[in-house]
Amino acid sequence: MLIAGQTVALPINCQPMTEIRHEPVAPTRTQWLAPGAAIDAHRHDDHQIVYAGRGVLAVTTSAGSWIAPGTRAIWVPAGTAHAHQAHGELALHLVGLPASDNPLGLEQPTVLEVGPLLRELILAHTRTPDDGSPERGRLLAVLLDQLRASPQQPLHLPTPTAPLLRAVCEILRANPADERTLAALGREVGASDRTLSRLFKADLGMTFPQWRTQLRLYRALVLLAEDTPVTAVAHQCGWSSASAFIDVFRRTFGHTPGAHSRHA
Repeated sequence: MLIAGQTVALPINCQPMTEIRHEPVAPTRTQWLAPGAAIDAHRHDDHQIVYAGRGVLAVTTSAGSWIAPGTRAIWVPAGTAHAHQAHGELALHLVGLPASDNPLGLEQPTVLEVGPLLRELILAHTRTPDDGSPERGRLLAVLLDQLRASPQQPLHLPTPTAPLLRAVCEILRANPADERTLAALGREVGASDRTLSRLFKADLGMTFPQWRTQLRLYRALVLLAEDTPVTAVAHQCGWSSASAFIDVFRRTFGHTPGAHSRHA
């Protein structure tokens, strides 16, 4: 169900997903989502490739959020309860695949790099109905070959389960520009930096600086999709300067924020 202008309860705000719909078949199609629109929590019996040809897409499960601009796609394994959130006007391209075939061998949602050829294959495959023709079968085969060769990207913001960690993460989600050290944040929630550092690695599988950088990149993509100027994005997300933000962004996404395009 599409909820225009309404935000789904997402783990980025530490809210559990409820009332999960079951849609047996994962569709293959293109659809447009208005800025801020969402598709509520649901699951398929099929695998699905989710790609934003325009805008920025967030896919959220109980384990966290994965975010993808137009140079990335998200693999959603069969049976995974997930919700979609649009940032900016979103051209959503969906490719459903039978659960009997897991071409990537991935059991968890994963962000994959999308090069120019793979992008065009996804667009072509999702813009026309399945007519069962040999030509369409060959198109899908090449698409999957390209997908298998696509590098995986660490664009995952996991949701903490430990109460102390949840408290720290909520502080930073509310203000990604908060520059306090882990020790200072620990004093606010009543925990030592050693305890919190251990929890970050054990609960989220990453260090505190890694998680905070992921959060800031997540928020930066959202702000860029809303046409926020690069300098303002850098400031709101906690980078010391626009050049520092541009450097991290380029190393992560392969291009500068200024070159970041929302257009298909």
